[in-house]
Amino acid sequence: MRPVTVSTEVPYPPARVHDFLEVMAHHQRFTDHYLTDWRYSGPSRGFGARATVTAALGGTRTEVGIEVINSEPPHRIVEHNVSAGGRRQAHGIYTIAPLPDGGSRVSFTYTWLCAPLPERLLAPVVRATMRRANRTVMRRLAAELARYEGESDGEADGVGSGATPPDRRP
Repeated sequence: MRPVTVSTEVPYPPARVHDFLEVMAHHQRFTDHYLTDWRYSGPSRGFGARATVTAALGGTRTEVGIEVINSEPPHRIVEHNVSAGGRRQAHGIYTIAPLPDGGSRVSFTYTWLCAPLPERLLAPVVRATMRRANRTVMRRLAAELARYEGESDGEADGVGSGATPPDRRP
């Protein structure tokens, strides 16, 4: 199936966006409209960070394993997803590009490596459902970044200045 890409623009530099996205627990804050029951393992951030979630999308619920397999600060994070008993595998790729005004364009591309036959047969519907869900993810990511940056302003730990944010894993 062809990949699905969605994007948003935020007023934060790529390093700050990458620092936020690299913490696996932060993803729950902007994806919990369709990914629930988050369970974490491995490191809290970067390569090897893992989560197991329940995805509720298109009228179905399934367990999904997510693992960060590549992180290239401040521009890219690649996650490998496995679900449907291994019959569905995909990469979720965050790409963070600087904007002339100092902000960032954040893109998320979901690329299926393999998918169950029914999903392949209904590819246009599956892709539209993923695009709709991930557009919501991008809107919520922008809002969560603003909230997170607001929480960070004025803190003595330097997070608001682009330093690595603390792990706020639930």
